[in-house]
Amino acid sequence: MQLAIHYPNFVLAGGSESIAPTLAATARAAEDGGCSNFTVMDHWFQIEQIGEPQEPMLEGYTALGFIAAKTERITIGLLVTGVTYRHPGLLAKTITTVDVLSGGRAQLGIGAAWFEREHLGLGVRYPPIAERFERLEEALQICNQMWSDDDGPYEGRHFQLAETLCSPQPIKRPRILIGGAGERKTLLLVARYGDACNLFGTGPDVVAHKLEVLARHCEAEGRDPAEIEKTILSSLDPVADLDRFLASMEEYARLGIDTVWVVPRGPDPAGWVAQASSAAVPRLAEFASAEGS
Repeated sequence: MQLAIHYPNFVLAGGSESIAPTLAATARAAEDGGCSNFTVMDHWFQIEQIGEPQEPMLEGYTALGFIAAKTERITIGLLVTGVTYRHPGLLAKTITTVDVLSGGRAQLGIGAAWFEREHLGLGVRYPPIAERFERLEEALQICNQMWSDDDGPYEGRHFQLAETLCSPQPIKRPRILIGGAGERKTLLLVARYGDACNLFGTGPDVVAHKLEVLARHCEAEGRDPAEIEKTILSSLDPVADLDRFLASMEEYARLGIDTVWVVPRGPDPAGWVAQASSAAVPRLAEFASAEGS
């Protein structure tokens, strides 16, 4: 099992001037500590689960460009892009740019979007949920076409592209991680298009059920579920209680979870990541997933 770091909170004692050096130091700590991925959110307002809307929030892909310049090896991405926020053709170009400038380290994390307040606040249309999922599937199709030899047109219900030209191509085709646990639509799209899924680590029983649903979708799509990386976002703190964290992750590994994202705590995120990775990375590496055992 691998450890990944998700960085969602830019409230720092030093204010705005502290954001850039702290973000860079935290990403480097994750890389130096052997973490597999470093991600930030794709939001314009802080989300209610973390803080107040007025708290600082960076635009995600601009932040990834900065992180790419401060790191050398770690995979970088957003957890996850909201499909409503960018036209898919421009999204594919944006991710390609991050991939080329990072030396092939970009990952596309994407989902159907959900935070209505920031859409209304900044004047971005917030379609009904059924339409958002239609747009999500078309965005996945467009990105795959743009990262292929086919630079011809794309005709969808919501998006029409006369040319899916993407030059330069990514150094490595970005892996596609689809976030969310919806059983009828999200996990079907994972089976159809995803290289990875991302679930909330709300308990082994819940995650086991979601993985069973994913496996059924894979069977219907003629896909081997072992091809899909299974990941979770955990609320547990490996620094505050390492034993509890490891015991829980061992259960998830038995279910087939490959990667766990954790969130830095406290006023020193870089120091927290260094401590968490030093303690947890070698121990997690000992856990063989159900599919790898």
